[in-house]
Amino acid sequence: MNKILLLEDDLLFADTIVDLLEDNGFEVMHSPNGQSALDKTFLQKFDLYLLDINVPLIDGITVLKELRDSNDNTPAIFLTSHKDKEMLKKSFTSGADDFLTKPFDIDELLLRIKALLKRAKSDNAPCVGLLCNDDIHKRILYNKQELDLSKKEYDLLALLMKHTNNTVPKELILDELWSSGDGGSDGALRVYINRIKQLVPQINIENVRGIGYKLVS
Repeated sequence: MNKILLLEDDLLFADTIVDLLEDNGFEVMHSPNGQSALDKTFLQKFDLYLLDINVPLIDGITVLKELRDSNDNTPAIFLTSHKDKEMLKKSFTSGADDFLTKPFDIDELLLRIKALLKRAKSDNAPCVGLLCNDDIHKRILYNKQELDLSKKEYDLLALLMKHTNNTVPKELILDELWSSGDGGSDGALRVYINRIKQLVPQINIENVRGIGYKLVS
């Protein structure tokens, strides 16, 4: 049985989510504040984190950043009422795998949870369709053939693969691929996106206007 940690200070909403997840076969532990959530992660292992952002004591983004800094790579989804792009960027930068804005569809939450748990189980051989990322040797294969990628092209495609079917903000991509003053720009990013599309025309990388890019499986 998969074990989920829910960080949520709205107790009524938390009860609803807990009931839903338990009805679908998950074991759920609830924390009403960030410090309580961190304490629970030190005591036991979870398969997934569901984290609100604005919670007492320690906010959800700081909680996840501390977990990632301690090499805890447990899949994490933010559940939040924030809708602005800056908060989306902060959530991914802190190590989130997904992001759902309240109010959200319950069925969509279940689908995203199951997709993340399935992906986590196959982390030793992370593939998206015929695309496979050999992280040890820093290469990506398509249909078992290695792609001729530069380092930035590899880093970009690997980042999009990590967040398959989710929009990765342009700001996050630029931060990940270019250090400050190292030539990162929207134009440079488009060049790398187009180069990857030319190399592998079979894959679908969408431009989500005004936000970023998404690899669609």
